[in-house]
Amino acid sequence: MVQHVACWAHARRYLFDEFERTKSPITEEGPRQIQALYAIEAELHGLPLEHRHAERQAHSKPMLVALRDWMEAQRRRLSSKSDPGKALQYALGRWDALTRYLDDGRLSIDNNLAERLLRGIAVTRKNFLFLGIYTIAETAKLNSHDLEAYITTVLGRLAKSHLASRIHDLLPWNLSPEAQAVAVG
Repeated sequence: MVQHVACWAHARRYLFDEFERTKSPITEEGPRQIQALYAIEAELHGLPLEHRHAERQAHSKPMLVALRDWMEAQRRRLSSKSDPGKALQYALGRWDALTRYLDDGRLSIDNNLAERLLRGIAVTRKNFLFLGIYTIAETAKLNSHDLEAYITTVLGRLAKSHLASRIHDLLPWNLSPEAQAVAVG
C-alpha cells in the first residue's frame, strides 16, 4: 500500500516566511518547535531503522502532540483567511501525512534528499519528457538496486501482464534484489 508522507520542511517554510514578513510571536514559535524535531533527526542520522523508530516514539511523538495542541490553539485565535492562519492550517490539514515518519524508521522527516537528487532534473525539466522515470531511477538507486537490472525486471513483469492492482509490488522498496535477480536470470 502506498501512503502519502508529507514534508516538514514545507510546513516549516510557510510559518517561517510568515515570521519573516510579520515578526509575529505566533509564527516564530512554530518554526522553533519544528527545529527541535530536526535536532532529534540529526542525532538519529545513520542509526538502524529500529533505533530511529524507538527514539522517535520516545522523543519526537510527545513533541508533535504538544506542537499540534499549540497549532490548534493558535488557529482558533486567528482568522482562517489570515496568512498565519493559512500557514497553521497547511500543517494541520496534512497532520497525518506529516507525522507518518514516526511509525517507520525508513521514512525521513522531509523530502529534502529527494529534492536535492532531483534538482539537476528540475533545472532542466523542460528538456525531460519522462521525469517520472528519473524519479523511479533515483529511488531505485537509493534502495541499493542495480538500475539496469531493476528496470529490466520491472519492464519484464509489466510485459507479462502484471496486475495493475499489484503495481506497488514493483516499487523499489518492495522488490528485493533477490527477486530481481530471479526475474532477470
